[in-house]
Amino acid sequence: MTSQAADAPGTGVAPRRSKLTPEREQEFFDAVIEQIRECGYDAVTMEGIASTTRCSKSTLYRQWRTKPQFVAAALRASRRGRISGVDTGSLAGDLRAAARAAAVWSGRDTKLLQALGHAMMQDKDLQRALREALVEPEVAALQGILRRGVDRGEVPAGHPALEYVPAQLLGVLRVRPLLEGRYADETYLMRFVEAVLLPELGLT
Repeated sequence: MTSQAADAPGTGVAPRRSKLTPEREQEFFDAVIEQIRECGYDAVTMEGIASTTRCSKSTLYRQWRTKPQFVAAALRASRRGRISGVDTGSLAGDLRAAARAAAVWSGRDTKLLQALGHAMMQDKDLQRALREALVEPEVAALQGILRRGVDRGEVPAGHPALEYVPAQLLGVLRVRPLLEGRYADETYLMRFVEAVLLPELGLT
């Protein structure tokens, strides 16, 4: 039995959604995301969220038929551009600022990705929601930073390293816990920018 089936109240006609205030809905979303971070995806249940948020289990099932649907909705609602708005006037300055911003949410987002790792491989909608919430906004922001650097003439448009910068910066956030058992903090990310990203782009 799949986790989706195991966590559903039954099959048949989809339940009717009741009206929730945006604030109440966000309370549910915050609760499920925080519990996933702390306990892991498999340990989180609709019953547990209902207890935490002081609502009936049926309320959650009326809104979201299954746990994966609930979590996907929570992820989409949590979409944030952590490094959007970075614009210091230079590419080197922007990359340093992006690294500082990334350090602020490095631990929390990496922990969430780790907790959802297996589940998102089993559920395509969950995988899409995770990408929309944690990956695509940061990739778009970094691409914008690089594009402005090209427009200012700081780096050639055809520079071969440009396409790899988002993967490198976001990748080092995820891989350090595996390699060293520690999250990528500001000191680590700033060293990475200075030692890897700036030199490969011909910047100082």
